[in-house]
Amino acid sequence: MSFYVVVPARYASTRLPGKPLADIAGKPMVVRVAERCQQSEAGQVYVATDDNRIADALDGQVPVVMTREDHPSGTDRLQEVAAKLELADDDIIVNVQGDEPLIPPSVINQVAANLAANPACQMATLCEPIEDADHLFNPNVVKVVFDDDGRALYFSRAPIPWDRDAFADGGRDISAGQWWRHIGIYAYRVSFLHQYVQWPPATLEQLESLEQLRAMANGVAIHLAPAIEAVPGGVDTQADLERLRAQLGGRG
Repeated sequence: MSFYVVVPARYASTRLPGKPLADIAGKPMVVRVAERCQQSEAGQVYVATDDNRIADALDGQVPVVMTREDHPSGTDRLQEVAAKLELADDDIIVNVQGDEPLIPPSVINQVAANLAANPACQMATLCEPIEDADHLFNPNVVKVVFDDDGRALYFSRAPIPWDRDAFADGGRDISAGQWWRHIGIYAYRVSFLHQYVQWPPATLEQLESLEQLRAMANGVAIHLAPAIEAVPGGVDTQADLERLRAQLGGRG
């Protein structure tokens, strides 16, 4: 199996401007993400950015593809990369978020292998069990349900599935263990990316602010599987960044 990894990295961030360049124990975050990706089995790792400061920070460590500034999503940015690199329609690209400096290389390999093994699917992604009611009811934690063949049925910020009895009258008992958190790593077939950018935003996508729902609205099958290794949370806020700095403070 051969696949590529692309790390979309934008300088602008609503909650944490300049996030890809945030220093973590002596290295910019985007460099740490790229190093993790290089430990995977990817044939090549690229960083896709619209800002020369990010390209300069990488200092030749990985190839950089300069992209437009006006992309509405990371998926659109990946499509531009695929087009610029003239990748084949059946090539596989894994999208690793630029704020995941602790992403395990094993899950990068896993999501690529899952897509390669499921030719009827155009996308693959991962999930992990939700074991805390606060996470289940937190709209910032994206939930997913999938069928017995490992295909996504729906993604939502709401607590799905809804346990009618356990959640009655404000109950929050999740001991039944039927809840899954979506992990935001994706593998795509290049042919799908070229289709995706032609579709207008879907109603459900706009309601939930989840771009994968555009694919589902257009009948695309998405493969789902539990991650084989725990995936630490990414860096969304200054508090996340400070926790990561404390965790990696002793490492170069």
